[in-house]
This record gives sequence, C-alpha cells and structure tokens, in this order.
Amino acid sequence: MDGLWLHLGTVFMGFFAIMNPIANVPIFLGLTSEEDEQTTKAIAFRALLLAFIIITVFALMGQFIFTLFGISLSAFRITGGFLVFLIGFHMLQGNNSSVHHPDSAQVEESKAKSGDTQREAALSIAVSPLALPILAGPGTIATAMSFSAVGGVAEMLITIGTFGALCVVTYLFFIFGGRLVNYLGSAALGAITRMMGLILAVIGTQMAIEGIKGAFAIG
Repeated sequence: MDGLWLHLGTVFMGFFAIMNPIANVPIFLGLTSEEDEQTTKAIAFRALLLAFIIITVFALMGQFIFTLFGISLSAFRITGGFLVFLIGFHMLQGNNSSVHHPDSAQVEESKAKSGDTQREAALSIAVSPLALPILAGPGTIATAMSFSAVGGVAEMLITIGTFGALCVVTYLFFIFGGRLVNYLGSAALGAITRMMGLILAVIGTQMAIEGIKGAFAIG
C-alpha cells in the first residue's frame, strides 16, 4: 500500500509540473480573450476532455505500442526522461519549451480563424494548440506511458485517475484564471514555472536513470 501512495504522489507531482495549470492560464486567456463566457468554458472543457482521452489511450496501450514497434521499456524511459528533462530545463530558465508549447505564429493562426463557422473555429482552439501540444504534448504522453508501465493495473488506474483529477483542477484554473493572474502577478508566475521546471528536470533524470538500469541490468 505504501508503494501505491508513493506512486500516487510521484504521478501527481509529475503531471502537475508538466501540465503546469497555473503558468498555462495566461496562454489560455490570450487564446480566448475575444470569446464570451460560454464559449470560453466550452473551449476549456473540450480541450481537457480531449487531453484526458489522449493520455488514457496511451496509458492503456503503452505495452501494446512497445510490442508493436519493438520498443523496450528501458529505451522509452531513457528517451522519455531526456524529453521531460529538456522541457523542465527550458521551464527552469523561465521559457516555454517548443516541444510542449506552440510558437507565436501558431497561436495567432488559431486566434485569427473566423467566418460563417466562427464559434466552431473558436472551439478548434481546444484541439490545437490547447489539447495538443500544451496539455497532452509529447512530454505528458511520455510521462503517462512511463508511469503506467510501472507495476500492474493499480498503478495504471492511479496514473489515469490522477491525470483526470488534474484535468478538473486545470479547468477551474482556466475558468477563474483572470483573477489568479491578477492576484499572483507575472513575477510569481515566473517563479512557479521555474519551480515546476526543477521538479520536471529531476523526474526526467530519474526516468532516464531507471531506463539505464533496466538496459544494462544494473542492480
């Protein structure tokens, strides 16, 4: 049981750091600044639902994907650990990693969509760039697959359930984000991003160490 609680804590901190709902609030507010309250809520809900589905699929089918492509868990942990470390390293410097966040051109393209299907175009922001790559980017997928591959069904369910809980938390951050940003200020948001980056870098390093141990059968 202690092992499951430790796994729960590790998964929660890993997902919270890589999703970073607090620091992602300004991005969400920027993408939805011209939308009404109802549309904003719909965008947040759709983005997080899609992110949850993506992560659930990869968490459940991780072993099948490994077998299909002839990938060992150790190799995935080494590569995934490096990827997570890279994202954390960029966050530690106060920057957004291009692996996990769209560039300014992508954001402007998403905001510029209009026409007869203006609402649907606005809702498409939920798919890209919100769900992919901000919420369920390569780093999040790698983290989910690595966590779910450790142990059995219980660890897999903990991974999926924890990500689902963080999706709910992120939704609340997005909806009430304006007040949060005004209260914290840019300096506090930067400090939070750097702290999450440090946690991510450490998690990525640990993933890589476990992968190296498994690859070379180090005791």
